Amino acid sequence: MNDHVRGKALPVVIALAALTAAGPGTADDSPRRPNVLIILTDDQGWGDVRCHGNPAIDTPTLDVLAGQGVRFDRFFVSPVCAPTRASLLTGRDHLRTGTAWVTHRLESMRSEEVTLAEALRDAGYATGCFGKWHNGGHYPMHPNGQGFDEFLGFCGGHLNNYFNPLLERDGRPIQPEGYVSDILTDAAIDFIGRNRDRPFFCYVPYNVPHSPDQVPDAFYRKYADRGLDPKLASVYAMTEQVDANIARILHTLDSLGLAEETIVVFFSDNGPNSDRYNGGMRGRKGSVHEGGTRVPMFLRWPGRLGPGTTVGQIAAHIDLMPTLLELCGVEPPEGVDFDGLSLVPLLDGFEPDWPDRMLFTNQCRPIPEDGSPLPGSVRTRRFRYVRERNAEQLYDMVADPGQRRNIAAEDPERTRALALAYDAWFADVTEGWDGTIPVPVGHPDRPIVTLLGPDATFDGGIRWWATHGYANDWLTDWTRTDQRIRFDLDVLRPGDYRVTLRYTAPEANLGARVRVEAGGAAVEGVLAEAHDPAPIPSPDRVPRGSPNDQGHWRGEAFEKLWGDFSPGVIPLDAGRQALTIRAVEVPGAGVMDLKGVVLERVGP
Repeated sequence: MNDHVRGKALPVVIALAALTAAGPGTADDSPRRPNVLIILTDDQGWGDVRCHGNPAIDTPTLDVLAGQGVRFDRFFVSPVCAPTRASLLTGRDHLRTGTAWVTHRLESMRSEEVTLAEALRDAGYATGCFGKWHNGGHYPMHPNGQGFDEFLGFCGGHLNNYFNPLLERDGRPIQPEGYVSDILTDAAIDFIGRNRDRPFFCYVPYNVPHSPDQVPDAFYRKYADRGLDPKLASVYAMTEQVDANIARILHTLDSLGLAEETIVVFFSDNGPNSDRYNGGMRGRKGSVHEGGTRVPMFLRWPGRLGPGTTVGQIAAHIDLMPTLLELCGVEPPEGVDFDGLSLVPLLDGFEPDWPDRMLFTNQCRPIPEDGSPLPGSVRTRRFRYVRERNAEQLYDMVADPGQRRNIAAEDPERTRALALAYDAWFADVTEGWDGTIPVPVGHPDRPIVTLLGPDATFDGGIRWWATHGYANDWLTDWTRTDQRIRFDLDVLRPGDYRVTLRYTAPEANLGARVRVEAGGAAVEGVLAEAHDPAPIPSPDRVPRGSPNDQGHWRGEAFEKLWGDFSPGVIPLDAGRQALTIRAVEVPGAGVMDLKGVVLERVGP
């Protein structure tokens, strides 16, 4: 039996039997399928809740939620955000879905993947996503193309500004007033209210406490006044602020009489994004060690799951889709092979004959061209095998939870077995890997497509302004005629497309002639209007970066108001092809800084 105090609840198996007997119908005498509310936070570590032994932070809502249902004590995700989201939404290892990293289109999930939203929508659920998507911004990889009837949020890895943020609603840009977590919560509450009379799936992937470190004064001052440094004060303030917003959503369920009809899942997407309290675990965000992948996870279903239940078995993000489908009485999608397991047998608080298993993770980066495995780790109930920098490590996580003593040399047989298992897993999940997913252009539901700087490849000294090409970055140092910028396209509908470059350029760059090419077609235009505004001020509590030795910015990019320059209309044939941009004349100091390229189908 698990170490818990088991409350009174209807056994899960009985509840599931009733739902399964009801089938997909909507007759008045059929049990209503439960609603599903998934709340995901961004960069909130296992230790960023008070109930996990951290007296420096206040998370009253999450502390109560942890005791109202099932708390998974050893719940694991990927080391960074986009892979975790892909596994949550598909029940599959993220590399199978096309998602390998957080930018350069490696965050995109193949549109052919069947998501939890699609499965529940097909079973009659209303579906809404409110927050950070980060699994592809181009339709049909967009939330609206992956099963969500409604979407309000953003598709990249992070926002530039959390106050009056630039968001989108179902593909249309908007800029609502207020703080981002409040805006997303308002949208989720509105969705729940409008769909109170039917089953709904409400997915709320908040983007905090991910940087930039921006948070309302009242929350920040509370932690700064306690003597915490600006970074830690910002992280804890953002976390408590989102905790208050989670309380608003849960209160909405209570006030509408929906609490007992709603399964609530809370967890985070990876370990903490700075060095701070994390229960003594090794590693943080980006690490394949325990601290980079173990996160808080709470699951509540009043009247069905006993309060105060703790599950000690290891579990992971890949388990959530099969678990939720079973709890909702929805058959798994035909032809989909989950990598995860349904955790339903564990939810009553008794551990049946549950076999040990291996949970795999890899250091999330682009796949090597030779297909060799990336560094990674394997977690069993007792052991963690780690491979990094060509060094193998083995830790007994029961005797040594802080991973201070590598026992690989003492247990070579187990180390070898786990190493072979990792290699076999990596070969399996990357079989057929064909690199980054091209940008779909011309989908009937999205006649306008924006190609962003991080989507591009380039040569000749062009670079990303903020060095790494994360979300919101742009291309700079474009000064010569021998430089090229390329975008990999998959044109779904041939036709004529208006090309618009989103740019900044000083007067010294006027007269540059730019050529856009695709297939055998081309269009040219001359830059005739200067547009060189300063970055929009950002209310950061902590600087978001700094210049390196070459004077190049390293960190997150700033927000700007970008100008539009259209060299004209270009015909695009159907199929995969490269869109190439180059300067053919540079009479001035350079060409431009390029934020992105807008393609709008104008005919025929």
